[in-house]
Amino acid sequence: MSHTTILEGIKVLDLSTVLAGPSVGTFLAELGADVTKIESPQGDVTRTWYSTHEDQTTTSAYYLSVNAHKNVQVLDLNQEHSALEARIAHTDILLMNFKSSNETKFELKPDTLLQRYPHLIIGKIKGFEHEEGRVAYDVALQAETGFMSINGEVGSEPLKLPVAFMDVMAAHQLKEGLLCALLDKTKTGKGMLVECSLESAGVVSLMNQGSNFLKTGQIPKASGSLHPNIAPYGEQIVFKDNTRIVLAIGSDKQFASLCNALQCASVLNDQRFFNNISRVQNRHELHQILMAAAEKISFQTIRELLIKDNVPFGEIKTIDRVMQSKTAKEKLTVHPHGERSISHIGFKMIK
Repeated sequence: MSHTTILEGIKVLDLSTVLAGPSVGTFLAELGADVTKIESPQGDVTRTWYSTHEDQTTTSAYYLSVNAHKNVQVLDLNQEHSALEARIAHTDILLMNFKSSNETKFELKPDTLLQRYPHLIIGKIKGFEHEEGRVAYDVALQAETGFMSINGEVGSEPLKLPVAFMDVMAAHQLKEGLLCALLDKTKTGKGMLVECSLESAGVVSLMNQGSNFLKTGQIPKASGSLHPNIAPYGEQIVFKDNTRIVLAIGSDKQFASLCNALQCASVLNDQRFFNNISRVQNRHELHQILMAAAEKISFQTIRELLIKDNVPFGEIKTIDRVMQSKTAKEKLTVHPHGERSISHIGFKMIK
């Protein structure tokens, strides 16, 4: 089921494997495009990536998560290049993530393809920006783009984010580029190469952590959930009923509302916590005070008050609870054999 038919009539040929490229194909399919995924006789490698709790006679959850709504066809690119060429001739968007040597081997060099098919939009994912021949997987790029060094608790060993974040961000970058290329094609009638590496996607995703270094020269380090510029932001408190929340206080007004709700308004007169700068400097002491206050109160008794007074917080939920939420249920994709996965579209288009 697609969210919209805005890309109806657009033909996509997905030659990519693993996560980043295939997730782009699913995104385009959910927008109404006709997406054909070409797999080798061995199949996409993620078909074998089962978790320990999965029935291995079924399709892996990993594969299902990024390959919904596609017409899957088997093609041996070593033997059936002419059949592939016939498909490319009638394709609007071609997705691929081959190594440079395999692009040559399969006669899929982007410049050659664009000469032959000037209408074609090519979406290419690669690992490293300037090391074409280097094999790249998400954890290697999380390491090389600095994310592992800033993820984890204070003093902990470098830690990988628990989703393939580099793949996810590269996919988002490629989606944006492809939509821009489609818009340009409406004006020029010509296609183009849209290329994104996991490395470049990681670097541009450093956001304020990268800017902090560029401005101060101080190297960001792992700080758990704590925000380096705001407090209490990332601090967790546990209530009397054992509900755990994380705070995201971004203003003095929000801080005052939080303290009033926790019945510790006297904190507002403490010079250590007078403004955000002082709260960042004294965040450990502040956290201890907020923890002690929360332990005396049931979360359910103040949840609506926090929301009413615009206090930013998040209840820390396990994945099973998330999947029971109204939002998650609205984003479920049901596959032909009844398996479920999550949609790749988080936005709504309202006319």
